Amino acid sequence: MKVTFGKIFGASFLASILAYIVLSVVLMLIFFAMIGGIAANAEPQETMVRTGSVLHIELDDPIIERGIENQFDIDFNTLEPNTKLGLNDILNNIEKAATDDRIEGVFLDLSSIAASPSTIQDVRDALVEFKESDKWIIAYAEGYTQGSYYLGSVADEMYLYPQGDLQFSGLYTELAFFKGMLDKLGVDVTIVRGPDNKYKSAVEPFMYESMSESNREQMEVLLGEIWEEMLADISASRNVSIDQLNSIADGLEIRSAEDAVAANLVDGTMYRDEIIAMLEAKVGVEEEESTDEEEEKKYDFNAKKLRFVKLGKYTRAKVPTDKPFELGADRIAVVYAVGAIESGEGDDATIGSARIAKALRQARENDEVKAVVLRVNSPGGSALASDVIWRETELIKEAGKPFVVSMGDLAASGGYYISAGADVIFAKPTTITGSIGVFGMIPNMERMFNEKLGVTFDRVHTNEHPGVLTTTRPLDEVEFEAINEQVSDIYYEFIGLVAEGRSMKVADVDSIAQGRVWTGIHAKEIGLVDELGSLNDAIDRAAELASLEDYRLKELPIVEDPFEKLIEEMTGQAKTQILLQELGLNVRTLEHMEQVKGMIQGGETIQARMPFYMQIH
Repeated sequence: MKVTFGKIFGASFLASILAYIVLSVVLMLIFFAMIGGIAANAEPQETMVRTGSVLHIELDDPIIERGIENQFDIDFNTLEPNTKLGLNDILNNIEKAATDDRIEGVFLDLSSIAASPSTIQDVRDALVEFKESDKWIIAYAEGYTQGSYYLGSVADEMYLYPQGDLQFSGLYTELAFFKGMLDKLGVDVTIVRGPDNKYKSAVEPFMYESMSESNREQMEVLLGEIWEEMLADISASRNVSIDQLNSIADGLEIRSAEDAVAANLVDGTMYRDEIIAMLEAKVGVEEEESTDEEEEKKYDFNAKKLRFVKLGKYTRAKVPTDKPFELGADRIAVVYAVGAIESGEGDDATIGSARIAKALRQARENDEVKAVVLRVNSPGGSALASDVIWRETELIKEAGKPFVVSMGDLAASGGYYISAGADVIFAKPTTITGSIGVFGMIPNMERMFNEKLGVTFDRVHTNEHPGVLTTTRPLDEVEFEAINEQVSDIYYEFIGLVAEGRSMKVADVDSIAQGRVWTGIHAKEIGLVDELGSLNDAIDRAAELASLEDYRLKELPIVEDPFEKLIEEMTGQAKTQILLQELGLNVRTLEHMEQVKGMIQGGETIQARMPFYMQIH
């Protein structure tokens, strides 16, 4: 039989394809078997805590609003699930540890904290309450950032690595401006702001090359009030006057660990082994400990002798209580609205109007839910999406259920819009809120296409002004006037609903609006906020308004399916890493770019959004 090369090649090719398909199927089965095994092991199991344990708090990872139980965020080096703690987990664990007789004290193991001042203040306040249990807090770091030092200053004793440093130089923020870049690219941006919205600075990066006087004014006040709040807390804890603290910052006097000790900003210097020995002495660790490996697997050890319980694992620890568990208890719904506001579904990091409106509707229609708390951490976004959510909050009040708002790091612009109708609004002193204003942005890339790329456009149309929002030609006078009227109408509607919700006159709201941002302290003084307090304070007030003594919390919206999120995150993380490596960017820069992209290319032209890409250092 004669066999040709073509037949041999064809047979080999088909065999290779078949082998590839079989291998792919096998690898897929192995992958899902592995995930299944991880999932089985990732099922929440009670963390065993022994007497004489120390709660070990590290906050190196970004703090999200609420943790996701049973999530599939896998560390593929160890094949173990990573634990992403939510602020709710952290606060609950600290409160739980205060009444847990097995916990001797807290070890704040600090270096940096990926959180805004309001979140840090929430954790710090929880630790202040923890100290009322007469348990101790020890803080330690190889180097303190200003954020980690602010948190660590709550400790009874505070130590620094002998060669470590302590940053203490005051706060600053640095805003990026894109006008020069857009000019070079041949991109023009038409900006439309609400009447006299001179503080609505989210659009300034596309208008100017530096801050306007109005924006500089509000930024100076904002940073000043946050810094004063931090200094007041540090001064009370470390017994150093505010004037002295400012003098230290102005002169950059902390240049070594010895300087920090001399200024009484820390109590001393220690190596890590020395701090471990100190903690062992505090809890009375005996020289000999059990070497039973099976027994030790039940516990979380970071030192051979010292019984550390990590914050993530302590979430699954149960504390004996005399309070009976009532299955039929009434409920308070806590609805989390986190991220930029947009139309559609959104996700756990984005406020989708459809998803949040549905959660509020579920709370309203559920007879077991007697009150609703909306937890807002948002810079704003789409004006239309904000109004859709606001309408659901009005229906909750019409249904006779108390509606309370708790503001996190941000509740500004659209974030304030959805909060304005609450019976009571709580904020932290360092919350950034207000920014009651509206803007529209319409980019025109005609020059870029014509001059940079040699691309031209020609058009046929039936009426005078079709394609108003096209990006390939400028707006004419009639089109600009139409959009300007829309923006003005939305602004007046905004301040009108704020006036109604806060029982204020429209003129008075307008005088404190105009896009200006305020801290929680100042917002309370001018009537935009009722009380300074935490999410737990807001929940307590909701219970009081609903005349509830025994109740359970119902968190909404329901979190995403963890397995689907795993697949999505794996794909997204891979793409992100490739982009970061190719462009030489860090994660914060990439987030900044995504935020700018959302402002320019978002589905809604008219937005109620603050300059949320501002970072405080």
